[in-house]
Amino acid sequence: MAINLDKALGVFPQAMELRGRRAEILSNNLANGDTPGFRARDVDFKDVLGGMLGDPSATPSPVTTQSGHVQGLLVPDSIDGLKYRLAAQPSVDGNTVDMQKERTEFVRNTQEFQAALTFLNGKIKSLNMALKGGE
Repeated sequence: MAINLDKALGVFPQAMELRGRRAEILSNNLANGDTPGFRARDVDFKDVLGGMLGDPSATPSPVTTQSGHVQGLLVPDSIDGLKYRLAAQPSVDGNTVDMQKERTEFVRNTQEFQAALTFLNGKIKSLNMALKGGE
């Protein structure tokens, strides 16, 4: 009986790839915290991962709930699921990076990457045991 690695490993390889990409984006935001006119960016993890997995039900999250409401945190951009983050307190020079928010998101993303890595490692160990006959 053949083992389908894509099914055996689940969503974890794609999640780790996306978490790595998100870490680069958040690092770029942090590095440009003092750059005049820099606009912070991020990805909507759920939407982009759904797209990577070919989920037809993965649709972009609504930015507003009603036409009169203020826009949400992320405004769509046309490049690979990247979105601009709206600043709660925009600076005079046009920079939208909120250093506390970016650090928090970076730490959260790192923890979620580690969790995906732990799950993936467990799946690989299970497959290895199955191949060796449960030694």
